[in-house]
Amino acid sequence: MTASQNDRVYERFQLIVNGPALFNAIVTGLELDVFRHLRDNPDADFEQLRLFTGLPAHSLRVLLLALTATELVTKRDGRYRNSAVADETLAEERPDSWRETLIGWRRFQYPAFPHATSALRAGRNTALEAFPGAGDTLYARLAHDPRLVAAYHDSIAPFTHLFVTGLLDNPELSSVRHLLDVGGGDGTTAIRFARRFPEAEVTIFDMPAVAEHAEVAVPADLADRIRLHPGDLFTDEFPEGVDGVLFSHVLEPFGARQNVELLTKALRALPSGGRIFAYGLTAPDDEDGGLLAARLSLYLNVLVSVGGLAHPAKDYERWLWEAGAAGVKSFTGLPYEHGLVVGTKG
Repeated sequence: MTASQNDRVYERFQLIVNGPALFNAIVTGLELDVFRHLRDNPDADFEQLRLFTGLPAHSLRVLLLALTATELVTKRDGRYRNSAVADETLAEERPDSWRETLIGWRRFQYPAFPHATSALRAGRNTALEAFPGAGDTLYARLAHDPRLVAAYHDSIAPFTHLFVTGLLDNPELSSVRHLLDVGGGDGTTAIRFARRFPEAEVTIFDMPAVAEHAEVAVPADLADRIRLHPGDLFTDEFPEGVDGVLFSHVLEPFGARQNVELLTKALRALPSGGRIFAYGLTAPDDEDGGLLAARLSLYLNVLVSVGGLAHPAKDYERWLWEAGAAGVKSFTGLPYEHGLVVGTKG
């Protein structure tokens, strides 16, 4: 390893080991609306920020020290302003803002990571024990509390807006006339699909508790083209009458046996020529690298389920062949470490 490589790895090491503290400082800044305030009041001084946040002076001093260390906030001549990244990702009122995603990560994901050693040793998601109720997956536990279901999906929706373009821009999807969105959550992807393809219809298949949340989220002008079909992912058959089945971030939590089962069931619901779309965070085929893929894979195994992974495209390809699909092809290197694998029913 060269000296420059050592420097880069050491700098990365410092960022990682200090990251948890700085991450929480960013979320505190979001909860106190510091980034929005600096967007509207660039070059605010300390006293202006103290009056706006209501924090004691020493507490604000600590927070600003952390925020400037991230370089999301800059300080010059005693005045503070957002960086361009903070303005774009944290301060703007946009569907793809990172605000609710990061708040959701702190609420649901990051409390689970201290269980990483016990979970990996046990080979099961030991952090799930923090959530009351029955079921061996996080989704089953959340279903017992509609408020948690809503909060969880509200935290996912903004991130979905960021990566869904990589799916909708793919020409493979443009000819689908009736899409079954398996595990479609609050309908964020279905809504974007229906807006992009105004002649198409979508059926969202998800757990009853999630379907209730989606029913509220679907806009009135799309209610005639977006339908809800509550059901259990593994025990219920998928509805027929569709020519495309989408698994967007649905197959990552599960292992090979379960995913082949789901893909086989999807093929049963499709007519000849219908297609399956497996879309999600995709690790490189050699499973070397990928920050988002690594974070998701840990999160899945520590909290969500057993056997989950940001599966490489080659895994999806193999499972589609095993399920009986034909004409399998992959599109990798999409934004935010995503990939799309498509299979056709012969």
